[in-house]
Amino acid sequence: MSNPTDPRQLLGADPHTGNRKIDPVTGYDTTGHDWGGITELNTAFPKVVIWALVLTFLYSVIAWILLPAWPTGRDYTRGLLGLNQGEEAVSDFRDLSEVRQDWLSRFEGENFVALQSDATLMATAMPAAARLFADNCAACHGTNGQGGPGFPVLSDETWLWGDDTEEIATTIRHGINTEDPDTRYAEMPAFDWMERSDRLALAEFVSEMPGGAVDFESSVGTVFAENCSSCHGSTGAGGLEIGAPSLTDEAVIYGQNPGTVMQTLRRGRHGVMPAWNGRLSEAEINLLALYVARLGQPAGGGQ
Repeated sequence: MSNPTDPRQLLGADPHTGNRKIDPVTGYDTTGHDWGGITELNTAFPKVVIWALVLTFLYSVIAWILLPAWPTGRDYTRGLLGLNQGEEAVSDFRDLSEVRQDWLSRFEGENFVALQSDATLMATAMPAAARLFADNCAACHGTNGQGGPGFPVLSDETWLWGDDTEEIATTIRHGINTEDPDTRYAEMPAFDWMERSDRLALAEFVSEMPGGAVDFESSVGTVFAENCSSCHGSTGAGGLEIGAPSLTDEAVIYGQNPGTVMQTLRRGRHGVMPAWNGRLSEAEINLLALYVARLGQPAGGGQ
């Protein structure tokens, strides 16, 4: 009869023979551990794992001796090889900068027409320009210039100050609404003085402008003409190159549903584009301006 308290059974032993149980499938001894009918086999530790642990330990000892490894307060051990990855990174960066300087120096001037006409130079420079855009612009304007809530689209044909490359370079250099003395200024004033009913009607009117189903001869069209057309144009198409966006395309900076437009009318808008003349060189700014200008072209990768 089986006795669940028999220590021989708890250890996996056969109560009749006193011998350890043998797994009938593998032929291995069992450890006596049983989990819901699953019995643990008493197999040997794999030798390949043991050797892997030994080799890993030997490698770590050798690495500690040869490579930089141990911190010593403000410094660290250099190892017998005397490697310094910081110095190597600086050296590699200097080498890369020297190679880039051969062609990057050509962008220090603003002869954008001549630069764009040099196909070989542009083919060399555009990958670096794409990297500049990814590092400095993509966080706000999107990886392909597709924009986002509060940030203008750069991959369409509608521009706040025109699509001239010099104008784009000026915006990048001095920013918008910044402390730079030559910054561009663009601000949407609050219309909180307007009657709420007029604001509601105007918000609905503006939200319908991308579809073209608006009547500029209507009473609300008159409200638009008297309060909005001086910046956004008589038809809301923008293009006045004063920083006022188009209200008739789909790429609206803050959105163009009635609720969002109502919030804009009530509180105004004051976006900021940082000035990059303290971070990027003149050549890099001009290179980036050429890249951004190409985003709005069908063959420029922006559409």
